[in-house]
Amino acid sequence: MSRTYSISELASEFDVTTRSIRFYEDQGLLHPTRRGQTRIYSSKDRVRLKLILRGKRLGFSLAETRELFDLWDETLSGSEKQLNLMLRTITTKRAELEQQLNDIAMVQLELDSAETRCREALTELQQKKMTTE
Repeated sequence: MSRTYSISELASEFDVTTRSIRFYEDQGLLHPTRRGQTRIYSSKDRVRLKLILRGKRLGFSLAETRELFDLWDETLSGSEKQLNLMLRTITTKRAELEQQLNDIAMVQLELDSAETRCREALTELQQKKMTTE
């Protein structure tokens, strides 16, 4: 018999709220069985939760994660489709990150320039103040 998990065990292990786990369930990403009102999560659900959270950190939307899960569940041929989709998604995410890095570099240059102008203006004001005293 494979190991099962309660919602509180998974929430504690992955440092997420039980509400988040229920949300992922509502989105069709997790499929716990029920014993009365109690949710019982399988090892597969645990792995999926781990992948959902990893995907979030990498910038994957829940829709993208769901699509990958659906392809995986579809058939053995889904794994080839899944890998191709994953490669396309990685390429897109990488391009987005490159753009963000460029944007950050531009903002840093603008901040450097503004700081330089402020320091020069402050120095001028201090010099004027000293000459009028």
